[in-house]
Amino acid sequence: MLRFILRRLVGAVPAVFAILVVTFLLVRLGGQSPVALLAGPTATREEIEMITAELGLDRSVWEQFVLYAGTIAGGDLGRSWISNRPVLADILERIPITLELLFWGVGLGAAVGVAIGLRAAWHRDGAFDQVARIVSLIGFSVPTYFLALLALLVFFYMLEWAPPGMGRLSMILTAPPRITGSVLIDGLIAGRGDVAQSAFSQLVLPVLCIAVIAAAPTVKQTRAIAIEVLGSDYVRYARAAGLPASRVRRIALRNCMVPVVTFIGSELTGLIGTTALIEYVFSWGGLGQYGLNAIIRGDFAAVQGYVLTLACFSVLVFLTVDLIVRAIEPRAGAR
Repeated sequence: MLRFILRRLVGAVPAVFAILVVTFLLVRLGGQSPVALLAGPTATREEIEMITAELGLDRSVWEQFVLYAGTIAGGDLGRSWISNRPVLADILERIPITLELLFWGVGLGAAVGVAIGLRAAWHRDGAFDQVARIVSLIGFSVPTYFLALLALLVFFYMLEWAPPGMGRLSMILTAPPRITGSVLIDGLIAGRGDVAQSAFSQLVLPVLCIAVIAAAPTVKQTRAIAIEVLGSDYVRYARAAGLPASRVRRIALRNCMVPVVTFIGSELTGLIGTTALIEYVFSWGGLGQYGLNAIIRGDFAAVQGYVLTLACFSVLVFLTVDLIVRAIEPRAGAR
């Protein structure tokens, strides 16, 4: 098992390095510079040149990359030019905030999507299947930001069921001591029922938006996988052998799990980028909103740290998926 994990981690190093190089070049060759933003509209030419030299932007791109690679090797992601804080500290502070959304949203979306997809496959071309396909197609087609804005319009403005999308906690409450990074969990640990209730109410809408985004493709993919498995030779043989329908479904479900888990893992790596728009609409303050603000403002160090974090997160997700697949189907690790 240890060799398996090490082999996966070593194999991911070239991919992470390639992502680092491409991101570094794209950010600098994109024509966006933070110098004018940092200097201000009244800055003189000498002040602009001084700031450019302090940031190292007067050097060639390759010299900048060598310096940046050296700082990365030392565990330093640089300093944000906007917040004037270490990028690593900013990222570590915001990772639990984004993971809280992903954990509840993707977990709920995956559970609902797999259940609906399997039921649609069991009753192929029936009324439930038709409705599930139409609903999943709508959920798959709606833009992320539009879904978030629509949720605020309906549930906050029109029905007044939800609080405004202005962060993770009501502005009239003080945040509990930071332990896990989740205001809901930290409020429960601190015995602050009012904080926990407010944090839960703020979580509902963004979590539902992420759940819809995660569930729609999961329904479609799970249905396709289950239909293929139900048409396989071993399932037809089980039916011909007179096994009960419940036993046949358990056999089919076990054989569906490996491709379904693999798909959910790949979907999760894409959703962490999509979550940035959800965070931006709801002013969530997590890693996604941090990266989006860095891209808009041309904060090179923050953008590079954000993309590198996403790459490392993807490596960890795929490693976890490989371990789950080996637990479900040990023969998958025999290669």
